[in-house]
Amino acid sequence: MTASRGLIRGCKLSVVIFLALLSCGRGTARAQAAPPAEDADRRPERGTEIEVWSGGGANPLGSPGVTHGNAIWTAGLRYGWILSDAHGKGILRGRFEYAVDAIPVFMVFQPGGHAYGFGFDPWIMRWNFETHRRISPYIELGGGGLITTREIPVGESRFNFTPTAAFGVNILRGKYHWSVDFRVVHISDAELTKFNPGTDTFGVRVGWGEYRNAK
Repeated sequence: MTASRGLIRGCKLSVVIFLALLSCGRGTARAQAAPPAEDADRRPERGTEIEVWSGGGANPLGSPGVTHGNAIWTAGLRYGWILSDAHGKGILRGRFEYAVDAIPVFMVFQPGGHAYGFGFDPWIMRWNFETHRRISPYIELGGGGLITTREIPVGESRFNFTPTAAFGVNILRGKYHWSVDFRVVHISDAELTKFNPGTDTFGVRVGWGEYRNAK
């Protein structure tokens, strides 16, 4: 099976998983006691955020036959804390958010065999820029670890670190919001093994979530 066919199959599987996570998120939200519905859009202000998400990407710059063309597909759950009021001036004005990501689905399509695993990002720092109407831009840095069934790439390690960077927008829709961002994910074992080419993937991630503003 070629990497492209594997990616297509992985995408289909991830969409199913993503929809299942989305359904669970909706069920949880309905089960909790909540105040009367509000028409106003909930903004990323002091409080918490919960989100389910899925995304993928590929490596267009890697070594041929090793990391070039490698692709990933992921799905997970985020919990975040918006810790500050708005700070700054002009276009830089915004709020700081700290979050963690649990990643039960992490698929890597590569030469020598596909890898399947799970990851956890315990530190994510996001700056939510001031909201303009229904659009809330953001930038993000984070990272964590990844454990897989195969070495990534083949000959390296089954445990890798996953620093990430992203920029995107939240699209506010009443109580809930959608997020869309461009994301770079670096997969490397930080030279725990002698063979350490690293894999850089560039792609898109989409999420659906809820802001729970502090009272």
